[in-house]
Amino acid sequence: MHEGDNIFQEIALTKSDDAYALFMKRFTCSAAVFSAFSEDLGLDEDAAKKIACGFGAGISKSGNICGAVSGGVMVIGLKYGKAEAGDEAATVKTRALVGKFIDEFTRKNGSVNCTALLGYELSNPTAYKAARKSGVFLSKCPALVRDAADILEKIL
Repeated sequence: MHEGDNIFQEIALTKSDDAYALFMKRFTCSAAVFSAFSEDLGLDEDAAKKIACGFGAGISKSGNICGAVSGGVMVIGLKYGKAEAGDEAATVKTRALVGKFIDEFTRKNGSVNCTALLGYELSNPTAYKAARKSGVFLSKCPALVRDAADILEKIL
């Protein structure tokens, strides 16, 4: 190997980088987080984007739980969730990790509620337009997507 050859080696991206890139390609926050992890967990990325699509913007602009958080909860469920009747250990583990994920996200961002995080009530069409005009979806949401993915990488 010659000096400088390593500049052509592929740079390893984190799941946070993947989720951010997907969000910046205009996938919803929930789809960006969920699909960044999905293939590693046995689910096709396109299927993951479709499943998670409606959870973006606080569950379809309803101002509820942040889509990045919803995507994270789906990742935890996909990896550890209960798939067989009687597997209560899977439910216990899933709930424990979801709790840890939500606690850490809240510690970093102050809330898991989209309205609280963005400062706009997205269910109100006028407020939603104001949020878009303000640029909040590009100024705040990318960091929330990254935070969700970073937390997941640490706890999975």
